[in-house]
Amino acid sequence: MKVTAITKTAGIPLLLGALALPMTLSAQETAAENTNIDVYGQAMTEGPEVEGIITARTGDTMTVTLENGTRTDIIIDDGTEIKATGGFLGLSSKKLTSRQLLNGLPVEVETLQFSGGLVASQIKLKASDLETAAMIRGATAQQFAEHRTDIDANAAAAEALRGRMANIDQYNVRGVTNVYFDSGKWNISADGQREICDIASQAEAMDNALLLVVGYTDSDGDEDYNQVLSERRAGRVVNYLQQKCGWQPWRMLTPTGMSESDPAADNSTPEGKAQNRRVSINILVSKATEEAEG
Repeated sequence: MKVTAITKTAGIPLLLGALALPMTLSAQETAAENTNIDVYGQAMTEGPEVEGIITARTGDTMTVTLENGTRTDIIIDDGTEIKATGGFLGLSSKKLTSRQLLNGLPVEVETLQFSGGLVASQIKLKASDLETAAMIRGATAQQFAEHRTDIDANAAAAEALRGRMANIDQYNVRGVTNVYFDSGKWNISADGQREICDIASQAEAMDNALLLVVGYTDSDGDEDYNQVLSERRAGRVVNYLQQKCGWQPWRMLTPTGMSESDPAADNSTPEGKAQNRRVSINILVSKATEEAEG
């Protein structure tokens, strides 16, 4: 008898177009009891668990970059289980689709291995991280869903401010705070948390003040990884500003990551690199607005 052997004890069918292989019925039953999957005529074994940041998507393949800069390509199959946990997007413990695997997302991936590479059997991520990645992609409406009531209440004020700011590309810088990070990290220290809310308080006391958040890295590591890392740092600071410091999202310019560009210090020394691993929070007031009020 000829059968197509695609079996896995976890019950996830990896639909990679397996070839029909000769196998007796008893052999098929035996295969169903182990953890191997026969794909393209090859037995699959448990692969490594990969933890890192998604830095590229090409077709059904995603590239995950580890903390040390190593890149791993992983196939996403129709049977890949994608889960998000936690957060306030209403995604707690819910399954996602591969379309929601955005660049910049930290993920934990369980894999299966064959000669052609790695296939993801399960991908786990945090809903809060999905919010940040979506915001970086411009999905601010989704990220600030929990603030919708406040945003609606301030819609008229926001629209008026935007109207006054239209076609103005020059601002006066009224304050700057730098928040510093450990190498390869984007978590905010206790000192950084205080500094973020301090500058938000300063800006709150100024009429029509906006905040611009820009993330940076030192020169270590891969350029693509550093770009994503700088964006993640900026996104984390934006989240903290709005969730903990009460800063309204409509009073912000679009956050950005600048990777290792515009260094604040010499990248050839450890001390200089420490100064470059930063997020700069800038208080901006348009020159035209200040002139009009002056």
